[in-house]
Amino acid sequence: MLDGKRLRQNCLNFWELLALNIALISPTMTAALIVPLMYGTAGNAGWLSYAFGAVMLMFVALSLNQFTKRSAGTGSMYAYAVRGLGPTTGALAGWCLIWAYTFIGTAGMTGFTTFAQQLLGMVNVNVPAILCFAVCGALAWFLAYRDIQLSTILMLGLEAISVTLILILIGIALTAHGFAPDTDQIALKGFSFSNLGLGVVVAIFSLVGFECATQFGHEAKNPTKTIPRAVIWSLVVTGLFFVLVTYTETMALKNNKPTLDQLTAPLTTLSMALKVGWLAPLIDAGAMVSFFSLAASCMNAGARLIYAMGQQGIFHERTGVPHKSFGTPHIALTVMLALEFLIPTGMILGKVQVTDAFNDAGTFGAFGFLGGYFFICIAAPMYLKKIGELKAPDIALAAAAVLLLLVPAVGSVYPVPSPPLNMFPYIFLSYFALGFVWFMALKLRQERELSRPSVAIEELLKSA
Repeated sequence: MLDGKRLRQNCLNFWELLALNIALISPTMTAALIVPLMYGTAGNAGWLSYAFGAVMLMFVALSLNQFTKRSAGTGSMYAYAVRGLGPTTGALAGWCLIWAYTFIGTAGMTGFTTFAQQLLGMVNVNVPAILCFAVCGALAWFLAYRDIQLSTILMLGLEAISVTLILILIGIALTAHGFAPDTDQIALKGFSFSNLGLGVVVAIFSLVGFECATQFGHEAKNPTKTIPRAVIWSLVVTGLFFVLVTYTETMALKNNKPTLDQLTAPLTTLSMALKVGWLAPLIDAGAMVSFFSLAASCMNAGARLIYAMGQQGIFHERTGVPHKSFGTPHIALTVMLALEFLIPTGMILGKVQVTDAFNDAGTFGAFGFLGGYFFICIAAPMYLKKIGELKAPDIALAAAAVLLLLVPAVGSVYPVPSPPLNMFPYIFLSYFALGFVWFMALKLRQERELSRPSVAIEELLKSA
């Protein structure tokens, strides 16, 4: 339904919302490119890092669902933080999430490029990385611009095909090893708590996106029921998948030369080792389209945050205007397209390899999500107190979530990681400080009072 003033309403069902979440989490991304990064970080404790990360984020999801089961709107993660913490602090939560969606979207672009170049290389065709970025971004923008429902259905289909192919390969690998347990992984050989902390940061890189459906409250059908379910189920399904995939790849490639942490295409290597090389190009193609879905999902989610904040006057008012015919945030989508294209392009022009750009972008994105999750966990009990529904278990839930989030936050700075990772937290903190200065300047400059939620925020949170 369109009224010319809002985004299209009541067009996304539970499965389409789940597709948005899973597309942003991108199970294929982890299996295809992040497991080597995890192995290089946490070694035999990689599966445990994913298990811990999934449980940790489940506490965040339950805190988030304190809001989702009561109200829904566009850009809701930002609007929820405003409800609990006030406009300025809530804007900082949105600022963190824009960074997160931008860099995870950049990871999607670079992942798409990695596998597009690999597939084209099989037929001796070389395509510049920047051209791949342009193709991925333009197609994702066009689909999102025309119809969010079409975009989500395509994401669901593409990711389902890709994950099915990976599960076939995992099944073959486990069968080849006779389902014998990997004692090195079970015993956590070489385990240290510092490695676990950095491993959880990598796990967050993989698992972030379970909250994506909250950005589509006006477009969802029965949002106070479908969105909470999509949040929980996307985290459960992908968390189990990541534990299984990490355990299997680590076991099956433990004696491989080069080692797992040095591989850029572990699934291809595994296919060849298991003598099912015919799976390799199919999995590579599945990975390519999955990374496209990731870039598109981040573009959609980030655009709705910009749209919501544009309606608040935080960004230019034109970013908060929907398309008259399609009911999509077309201007905000164009902003996200520009960011997702220019960042990896700048990296490539700066002589950063595509795979390194992928790893760096994912790590940067994880910091943004950590910031957003901290804000939402603190906002939940404050919001419940304001509406007179705060209970002791709600405080305990929020406290547990914050304490668990401290594990990757502290682990990212201590022990001090090797360069350039040692600088990443401080680059993100500089961006955060810039946002704080910007929002304080807005507060002083704008005529309207920002010490309370405005009518626009109430409208954003109105149940569809």
